[in-house]
Amino acid sequence: MSYTTQSQLTDRYGSRMLIALTDRAYPGTGAVDTAVVTRALADADAMIDGYLQGRYALPLASTPALLVDVAEMIAIWKLHTAAPDPKIETDYKGALMTLKDIANGVVRLSVAGVEPANPNASGVRVQDRTRDVTTETLSGFI
Repeated sequence: MSYTTQSQLTDRYGSRMLIALTDRAYPGTGAVDTAVVTRALADADAMIDGYLQGRYALPLASTPALLVDVAEMIAIWKLHTAAPDPKIETDYKGALMTLKDIANGVVRLSVAGVEPANPNASGVRVQDRTRDVTTETLSGFI
């Protein structure tokens, strides 16, 4: 399941930017290279899944708008082969912080059918032996 699509990237960043970032042929074709975009989208999805898998059952039943936004910011950053614009860099760092907040439970996704992991379920459960109440075990207490 992909969190965003090429058309959503085009809507957000424009076809000019996508052509400039993906048309790597010589001579240039003047068109978006869908294989390059698909790879960036897959990389963004893998990164998002890595942060979500500890807290949510994957694949998600639906894609929250927050994850679409995060996926777009990661994918456009990954399409850059050189240093990106400062705005793209800032957005990417913000996306990573959002993913960390989701993974830590600070930000919760409202996704139908998905239960967040129980944060108290990590650890070892030990059951001690039963303690019989007898006169010998109570000596000194009475």
